[in-house]
Amino acid sequence: MKTAIVLVLLLCAGLVNAKDAVESKPQVLILTTGGTIASRTDAPLIRGPELVQAVPGLLDYAEIQVEEFSVIGSSKVTPDHWLRLARRINEIYASNDHLAGIVITHGTDTLEETAYFLNLTVQSNRPVVLVGSMRSSNEVSADGPANLINAVRVAISDEAPGQGVLLAMNEDISAARDVWKTDNRRVHTFGGANVGHLGAVDPDGVRFYHRSLQPHTTASEFDVSAVASLPTVLVLSDFTGLDAAVVRHFGELPMDGLVVRTFAGGRMSAGMLAGLASISERGIPIVVTSRVPKGRIVSPPDYPFSAIVSRGQQDNKARILLMLALTRTSEPQKIQGIFDLY
Repeated sequence: MKTAIVLVLLLCAGLVNAKDAVESKPQVLILTTGGTIASRTDAPLIRGPELVQAVPGLLDYAEIQVEEFSVIGSSKVTPDHWLRLARRINEIYASNDHLAGIVITHGTDTLEETAYFLNLTVQSNRPVVLVGSMRSSNEVSADGPANLINAVRVAISDEAPGQGVLLAMNEDISAARDVWKTDNRRVHTFGGANVGHLGAVDPDGVRFYHRSLQPHTTASEFDVSAVASLPTVLVLSDFTGLDAAVVRHFGELPMDGLVVRTFAGGRMSAGMLAGLASISERGIPIVVTSRVPKGRIVSPPDYPFSAIVSRGQQDNKARILLMLALTRTSEPQKIQGIFDLY
């Protein structure tokens, strides 16, 4: 009551104007990149400002700024896009102390990969929230508008800072490290295979129930500010009856590292084992992953070559971590330490 009286007196005295007396909304920057959330059936992708203008409910929660980073489907994203996006986010946060959070609209094909790369390279504790949609904007029950509003709500949440890069989809909040696209069409596609979601976006508020313990953002050792291009890391998948000659031929391609997608527990076909032995002789770091969605590779078999084990990451994220690890070291033992830590 006393505070209200003092405020009224100050207003009457002209010392505080009405605009300043009303608490301003948090500022959120939406970086648009394209994807299904910006798509219409049989029409070009929606440009960034138009995409945001189509969701006026955003202004109920925050002051919105829009920056168009790209206009592409996420299947066209490259490691160069990751580098430029990470640098842009770091530039924005370094130059704007008042920005509460950044939301990135992105296609779902490679959303989890972009999120994981940013999780390891963004150098701020302030929120970065990725969001997409499974349905085009002009489909019945398009999920993009609700997802975008929820992403903004997560970005301005008091609990979001320090949680690493997040993904807000279908009212779930997921950690970039663990999230995995599991369905080609349905809106509940993104889940955390091993650990589940971090929280939820409910009508009455944003709720976090867990947090990621692996290093990310400001605790990550990876600095890409001066990295012109990422090392070339390829992915090779094992299958029943694989011929070693195929693996050896694949190994002749230019690469700085290789990720192998194996059977459960890191077991491999005879052809894969024989072929990888010849690739290893070239000194190429080989990371072993499992094609099984859940569970870690705990006790891998003895391989006839030196291998780095990815304990719980699927092949696409293991590729990202190996790319970044190779910017720090080429020693297999040190790379294994990075995989154990992250």
